[in-house]
Amino acid sequence: MPKHPVWVDDMIGRDALKLRFVLPMLGALALLPSNSQAQDAGLGAAGELVDPDTLRVCADPSNMPFTDESGEGLENRLAELVAAKTGRKSVAYTWFPVVAGFVRNTLAANRCDIIMGYAQGDELVQNTNAYYRSSYVLVHPKGNGMEGVETIEDPKLTGKKIGVVESTPPTANMAANKLLRKAKIYPLAVDTRLTASMGEVMIKDMLAGKIDAAVMWGPMAGYYAKELGADLMIVPLVKEKTGSRMSYRITMGVRPSDQEWKRTLNRVIRENQAEINRILLDYNVPLIDEHDNPITQ
Repeated sequence: MPKHPVWVDDMIGRDALKLRFVLPMLGALALLPSNSQAQDAGLGAAGELVDPDTLRVCADPSNMPFTDESGEGLENRLAELVAAKTGRKSVAYTWFPVVAGFVRNTLAANRCDIIMGYAQGDELVQNTNAYYRSSYVLVHPKGNGMEGVETIEDPKLTGKKIGVVESTPPTANMAANKLLRKAKIYPLAVDTRLTASMGEVMIKDMLAGKIDAAVMWGPMAGYYAKELGADLMIVPLVKEKTGSRMSYRITMGVRPSDQEWKRTLNRVIRENQAEINRILLDYNVPLIDEHDNPITQ
């Protein structure tokens, strides 16, 4: 699933790095560059170790729909946009799987200057302004009796076999509504270089009748439903009255020291939001605004 570092409020920071792995908190000293790193990195604004000519991106080499070594991910496309809008001549990647140590071995080590997708609120990085907002969603085949369900609390879900990734925010809501008894629990930590994404596995299991529905991170659900040509209902869970929140703002992550770089990226986001939305919608990401209304263009 998409990344999962620990957020300040309730463990939802796992969403920040593709809703998949729990990252340890880094001490402040770990974010300070050594002298040798400072000599190797390009210099942007005074005192900032940001390469002025190349957009150096920290990314997972196999984490669709977000990033991929082939350049097919939505964040690969966003990186090309950011490079063009900031006058960079090219994009270069530091590939590292999104596991414990991702930030420490990439951004904090000055091997790259930006993580393209990072959930707002995580203390491992400095967040830019959010460039999109999405949520966990309920996914189910059309015509299976779940039409009209908008919350995990809905009685129509009672007795259904629902797929969910372990330790993600929806599990708390499902537990409170006694839905975990029949649920199919999918692993949180998977290496997608060696096995299929849990997002893809869950959609395929649903199409094969192994589960009745799934609760999963919206960008994953939208992408794999489209890729597999599945005619599914994808319902953003924005009406939950209790339990964990289901919607999150996604930002770009930079080093705490790179204030001018953050301001530059905020300007790029502000001036190019319509184009950013088009890229996200191409990947069938369920976008929602600050009032939980869908964004369709």
